[in-house]
Amino acid sequence: MDLGIKDRKALVCGASAGLGHACAAALAAEGVHVVIVARTEAPLLAAAQRLRALPGAGPVDSVAADVTTAEGRARILAAHPDFDIVVTNAGGPPPGDFRQWDQATWYRAIDANMLAPIELIKATVDGMMARGWGRIVNITSSAVKSPVDGLGLSIGARSGLTGFVAGLARSTVARGVTINNLLPGTFDTARLAGNFAAQAQRDGHTVEQVRAARLAKHPARRFGTPDELGRTCAFLCSAHAGYINAQNILLDGGSFPGVF
Repeated sequence: MDLGIKDRKALVCGASAGLGHACAAALAAEGVHVVIVARTEAPLLAAAQRLRALPGAGPVDSVAADVTTAEGRARILAAHPDFDIVVTNAGGPPPGDFRQWDQATWYRAIDANMLAPIELIKATVDGMMARGWGRIVNITSSAVKSPVDGLGLSIGARSGLTGFVAGLARSTVARGVTINNLLPGTFDTARLAGNFAAQAQRDGHTVEQVRAARLAKHPARRFGTPDELGRTCAFLCSAHAGYINAQNILLDGGSFPGVF
C-alpha cells in the first residue's frame, strides 16, 4: 500500500535505536524526509546511515539533542522549523517504590514523558494546521491502559500526556491534523533485554529463565518486533489515517485482559 506521504517531512525522537528507530525506518521507506533525534551523536549518525541505505528511502537528517530540554528543542527547530509529521518518543523512567521518589524525581519523569512531547506539539501543530495537514504520534506505554505496580513515574507522566492529547486532538482534526498515541506492550528491544538482565541478577536466575517465564504468560507466546510498531506508526502518519484521531492504539499481542 502506498501510504501517500512521500516527500512529507517527519521528526522522529529517540530514533537511534529501538522503537523510535523502527518508526523512522518505516517512514523513510515511504520516501518521507526523516529528521531523527537522539542525545548521543555517534549512534545517531550510525542510525542515519542505516536509514539512508533502505530501498526507496527519502532524505535523512540527524540532530543530536536532548528533547527534554528547551535548548535541545530549540536546536532541532532552528535546523528544521517545519514538520508534517512528529513522532515523540522517550524512554520510561525507572521502576521503584513511590515512597522513595522525591519531587525532583517526579519532575524528571514529567519533563521527559509529558512536558517534552507537549512542547514539541506546541512548536509544530499550528504550522500543520495552517498548511491543512499533519500527523502527531506519541509513543507512550501499555501501562497507561493496564497499570503495573512500580511504574508509577511512567504511568503518572504518560497519563498526563494522554489526557492532554484527548482534549487537544478534537480541536485540530478539522484542520487536517490528527494526534494519536501508540501504547506498546512487551517488544523485543535492547531495553527489554536489559530489563531481563537486571531482573535475573536481582532474583538469582538466568536471563533465559526470566525471558521464558515472561513468554509463558504472554497470550501470543512471543514479544512484538520493533518493525511491527514502526509500520503501525507509519500507517497512523499516512494519508489514509485522517479519520483516526485522539486514539490510544494498544500493541500488546492481546495481553490486556479487558474488552475495551
